[in-house]
Amino acid sequence: MTTQSTYQKAMKFAAEAHAQQKLPGSTANYLLHISNVVMEIIMAHHHEPTFDLEFAIQVGALHDVLEDVEEITEKVLLKNFSNEVVETVKTLTKDDQIKDKELKLLDSLERIASSKFKEASIVKLADRITNLQPPPPHWSPEKCEAYAEQAKVILSKFGDSHIYLSTRLENQINFYSNLKTI
Repeated sequence: MTTQSTYQKAMKFAAEAHAQQKLPGSTANYLLHISNVVMEIIMAHHHEPTFDLEFAIQVGALHDVLEDVEEITEKVLLKNFSNEVVETVKTLTKDDQIKDKELKLLDSLERIASSKFKEASIVKLADRITNLQPPPPHWSPEKCEAYAEQAKVILSKFGDSHIYLSTRLENQINFYSNLKTI
């Protein structure tokens, strides 16, 4: 399978899974977020090809399906993607049993850090870069600040996994932090 075919298969699956979901604070379809994450992954590989691009594209396209789409289960994913892809998507899926947001984030980061697949941290960096766009208008300054602080934790935890993405995330944190002062 070519990289383009891998991309098309994963993006089609993600588009169908997230078809009814909107980007928070926007009328845009959630696929915008997914495609932006995958673009970060592709550009990261272009600048620093130290990971499996096709694997990372699949994980990047699917990283939110188990967390956000009730109809998509591990069993459904396994019918369409490899065990390794499903395992890594599970690694990136936050545990809904943990109610405290800070503990949920720390649990998620620990599972990503202990993953045998480097691509888990690559996708996490790309995801947070993409999420650091101007926040929804209903977010309070405190929520924005907390989100920027979470990004700093992610950067400190996974910054060594990919220099290009680390630099991108650092720049996005600065951009995002400056938005709040406008």
